[in-house]
Amino acid sequence: MTSEKKQTGGSLLFDVLQQHGVEHVFGYPGGAIMPIYDALTDSDIQHFLCRHEQGAAFSAVGYARAAGKVGVCFATSGPGATNLITGLADALADSIPIVAITGQVATSVMGSDAFQEIDIFGLSLACTKHSFQVTDINDLEKVLHQAFAIALEGRQGPVLVDIPKDIQMAHVVSQGSVVSTLKNKVNLPPANVGSAIAMLCHAKQPVLYVGGGVGMANAVDELRDFIDITHIPSVSTLKGLGAISPDNENYLGMLGMHGTKAANLAVQESDLLVVVGARFDDRVTGKLSEFAPNAKVIHFDIDTAEINKRRAADSAILGDLKTNLPALAIPLEIKSWQQKCQQMKADFGWDYNHPGHTIFAPAVLKEVSEKMPKNTCVTTDVGQHQMWAAQHMSFEHPSNFLTSGGMGTMGFGLPAAIGAQVSRPKDCVIAVSGDGSIMMNIQELATIKRFQLPVKIVLIDNAKLGMVRQWQDLFFQGRLSETDLSDNPDFVMLANAFDIKAKQVSSKEEVSAAIEEMLEHNGPYLLQVKIDAADNVWPLVPPNTANDKMMEST
Repeated sequence: MTSEKKQTGGSLLFDVLQQHGVEHVFGYPGGAIMPIYDALTDSDIQHFLCRHEQGAAFSAVGYARAAGKVGVCFATSGPGATNLITGLADALADSIPIVAITGQVATSVMGSDAFQEIDIFGLSLACTKHSFQVTDINDLEKVLHQAFAIALEGRQGPVLVDIPKDIQMAHVVSQGSVVSTLKNKVNLPPANVGSAIAMLCHAKQPVLYVGGGVGMANAVDELRDFIDITHIPSVSTLKGLGAISPDNENYLGMLGMHGTKAANLAVQESDLLVVVGARFDDRVTGKLSEFAPNAKVIHFDIDTAEINKRRAADSAILGDLKTNLPALAIPLEIKSWQQKCQQMKADFGWDYNHPGHTIFAPAVLKEVSEKMPKNTCVTTDVGQHQMWAAQHMSFEHPSNFLTSGGMGTMGFGLPAAIGAQVSRPKDCVIAVSGDGSIMMNIQELATIKRFQLPVKIVLIDNAKLGMVRQWQDLFFQGRLSETDLSDNPDFVMLANAFDIKAKQVSSKEEVSAAIEEMLEHNGPYLLQVKIDAADNVWPLVPPNTANDKMMEST
């Protein structure tokens, strides 16, 4: 029996959010969403005012990834809604469940080019898993429940719900109960298990290739059990980092364009790739026709569209990783291959020696990783610092490393750290950024100030758009174009203007004490690390090149 309660659409929205366990939302108010913000004043849900709608979207993404829950963001119509687009695209590319609520002009003026009217429903179709526009108040409750179900079921992703202003203000009788729209799932034995097991048993040089789907499926324990039983040498994509224990002797690190030499060589020499929740991304495979040329493929995925999309699968195992991975967990006799991979790992380890007193970013990030609390959540922006963080920091779980993988969005790191900190208030959160990326959403320092969020920021500063500069040096005959950032603001002074403690270091002798001071500080902190503008990220697989043809220096 359901209880009936007459309320506005705005009030109903918050009731539904609470039914789905939502405690925090990120947003920015405006004319077309004012009725929802009016209803917010009567809700127990905490709203975090970001200083740009893109910041709100990325905060919701960071929240979802760090907490394993749906992230929620609000924006008004027109420019408010369009400012969410990049965040929605980022969430779609990396399969992150968020629900974006946008205000819209009243239904009576829709289509008349009203003030701040834009067809956000149409614009969002290319960058959401699903979009809704509610034009009947009686549909609102059902649509909101569907939005959460769609965001979470199958391959997760962003959902947009566009709500005209009059629908927010209209009165409706709520049914007062959660409407489940998730499809009933029956855990059947996965197809092709027999052929996949036969392939595993015959393989002499198998490699486990792990992607971000493991974390999204909450299948880290099952993956690690699989590794403990099979002892297969393993590699990870950028988004898969943390799924494999960094201490595992058979773990070779990240593969791909800036992957480790051991990881790339092992994959190229393999005779079987066991692909778990990964999609053969071009930054992983290098020249696709020469990627793991002698390997058969067992592909675990939840999304049928990924099977055979870029590399044919000899055995495809669709469905939930938590159910399917254990079905293939069998002991293997591959001792000589394990030893060869372990030897490559030892032979091709990192060299942290750097001449003179200049600071070497990989050594800094390695030291931060060693000194930070175990369950620290690290976010990054995009560029050289992102690759150095992926190469030289260690993570115990995928929810502890949040980076923009598929979309590669500069400006991601700072707001994502805000969302992560809100979702995990007792954990240390560190945003690793570059002097180019941080300027993309620098206004979110105001959000950190307002809510006294103890986010730590490690700013790798080379006064350049470092990754673009590196490519211009290597592939455009050194013709540098629009990569000089030497006129950036004084970042220490800027942080102080937001009541954030800050320090700049420019010699390696200063680094250790500064890292300790940052981590011990009870509040937000910005550590600006000045590095040599000529430092490059190595190794590097050039475009349209096989992964075993890595550049290791110029």
